Amino acid sequence: MTKKLYLTLIAIAIGGALGTLFRYAINLQTLTLLFPLGTALENLVGSLLLGILTGFVIHVKLNEVLKTGLGVGFCGGFSTMSTLAADFYYLLVAELWLLLFTYLFISVIGGVLLAFLGFMIGEKGGAKYQLSRRVGEG
Repeated sequence: MTKKLYLTLIAIAIGGALGTLFRYAINLQTLTLLFPLGTALENLVGSLLLGILTGFVIHVKLNEVLKTGLGVGFCGGFSTMSTLAADFYYLLVAELWLLLFTYLFISVIGGVLLAFLGFMIGEKGGAKYQLSRRVGEG
């Protein structure tokens, strides 16, 4: 394996550990709620963050190791599709239909909308950053 691959794996591990710790901290605050608010927040914020990162790197060349550590590592560890599926099953078995469909709508539609919003924010921020660097060089 190459040095870059080792560094990438370390960045993913560190980012994933930090993302998981943040997710766990949110879950501790929302465990007593019937509605899976923690998982919804984690997935929504994770979608927004990944959208911002994706939009930003269109204009700004970010170190590949750092980009992978943030995207795959942190955002991957922070958001959680498996818990969404488990929460869905729990609400289904409990026949909590309104909560079930609210949760799915918020998680899926909200996640896509926040990823799109994040992409626009990141792209605009990346373009401004790139422009400020060009002006500073000139």
